[in-house]
Amino acid sequence: MKYPSVEDLFQEILKARQRVYEIARPTPLDRLSPTDNLFIKREDLSPIHAYKWRGAYNRMSLLSDEEKAQGVVCASAGNHAQGVALAAQKLGTRAEIFMPRSTPLMKQKAVRTLGGDAANVRLEGDSYDDASKSAHVYSQETGKTFIHPYDDLMVMAGQGTLADEIVMSGEGYFDIAYLQIGGGGMAAGVACWLKRYYPNIEIVGVEGEDQASMAAAIKAGQPVELDYLDVFCDGTAVKKAGSLTRHFCEQLVDRFITVTNAEVCAAIQMLWESQRLIPEPAGAMGMAGWLKEKESVGEKRALAIICGSNMDFGQLPYVVRHAGIGSAHRRYYRFRIPERSGALLHLLETFLDSVNIIEFQHGLTGKELACPIIGIDAMPSQFAVLEEQLTKLGIEFEDATGDDDVEFRIIRYDAALIERPCFIKIEFPERAGALHDFLQDSCKGASIVYFNYSYTGERVGRAMIGFDFESNEDRDAFRKRLAGSDTVLRDVREVSPTALDRMV
Repeated sequence: MKYPSVEDLFQEILKARQRVYEIARPTPLDRLSPTDNLFIKREDLSPIHAYKWRGAYNRMSLLSDEEKAQGVVCASAGNHAQGVALAAQKLGTRAEIFMPRSTPLMKQKAVRTLGGDAANVRLEGDSYDDASKSAHVYSQETGKTFIHPYDDLMVMAGQGTLADEIVMSGEGYFDIAYLQIGGGGMAAGVACWLKRYYPNIEIVGVEGEDQASMAAAIKAGQPVELDYLDVFCDGTAVKKAGSLTRHFCEQLVDRFITVTNAEVCAAIQMLWESQRLIPEPAGAMGMAGWLKEKESVGEKRALAIICGSNMDFGQLPYVVRHAGIGSAHRRYYRFRIPERSGALLHLLETFLDSVNIIEFQHGLTGKELACPIIGIDAMPSQFAVLEEQLTKLGIEFEDATGDDDVEFRIIRYDAALIERPCFIKIEFPERAGALHDFLQDSCKGASIVYFNYSYTGERVGRAMIGFDFESNEDRDAFRKRLAGSDTVLRDVREVSPTALDRMV
């Protein structure tokens, strides 16, 4: 098969400039911060909060009158669908849009809003591949034109117009660009244009750790299907790269790197803290690549594309929880300490009073040994010092970051071992030492058998703590001390033992 050349792609991008601005304006190119040499292209500020409108509109603007009358078909998990819907509405055609049944309602609603009567959403299958197969069958049966999300020269040309805006911004020259790759359409179009105007620029293709279909295709000499596809970065979740995009990326991308989901979360956090911007996971992948190589990049002028911000709200807790891990500022440790009264408090007093605890998971599982899990935020260099200190003190520990019980916050406990329980929900000032002071002042004579705390970013911390006592008198005295505690900001509410199994 004879493929178009890089020059062909360049010429089509040149022509696409005359079309895409019929429906939208250029997006900004911003510097990440005064101290960083990273510039970010704000495609999150486009009409559909992603760059996909460019390729969809460029391709569909070339439809003949007969093809427009017939209508178009596409398959997408979100952003391409919105681009096709918008183009259909503007160009006076109708789009049948196939989306997986798992597509969040927010994205389905956005497609219907942008397309109005010009777009009809069809939910098919449980994945993009399922929806794509159904869309291709429907296109063949009806004769409607299939608008490919990436493996189409005119779609690639449309995406390439965002690179023209980078060049026209006057912020160049750039030494290196980190381009996220799913199907490869954006990377091909953008790299083509950047290489023409910045001949020595290094193009780095950034793929998800379990999404690297383009690197696999180039290594194999043809597109190959991945055995497993991670979908956290759903905008780049492509199981098999396109033939045409492979052809261009092989020539235009200098090297490939992969990033983890946690590293993407760290990039999202940095964008929030520096720009008050929350991209979708795929939208932050390019920046995650830059962060991963920041030290070696040094003073080089770098580019990253914030290619979309259609984040499903339900993903935010995962992002928050994993951002610290991705930036190497958060670790979870599993400790082994004697299961006796005061042992947990002793652990806190021995060394943890000087670190920032962001999570605490503990449950009574035996009479001899306790294995609490403590999440800590610190500078990467501090962890080595902390671990050395633990070793010198003879405290047994292991790095539990990423373990299943940590990931899913599974707190195991054996209720049969708890003789005189008292479970409470408390609020305390979210400052260093506040929780320790509460435990030291109010919990004498008590054995901590359950502990569930996670930092939420609020000014108060919330925890559920379970205690056991040697006698009913000790438990009664404990309850009286709670009533006069200065640490608790609001009323302490005891949780009945019978309700615990329903709550944890």
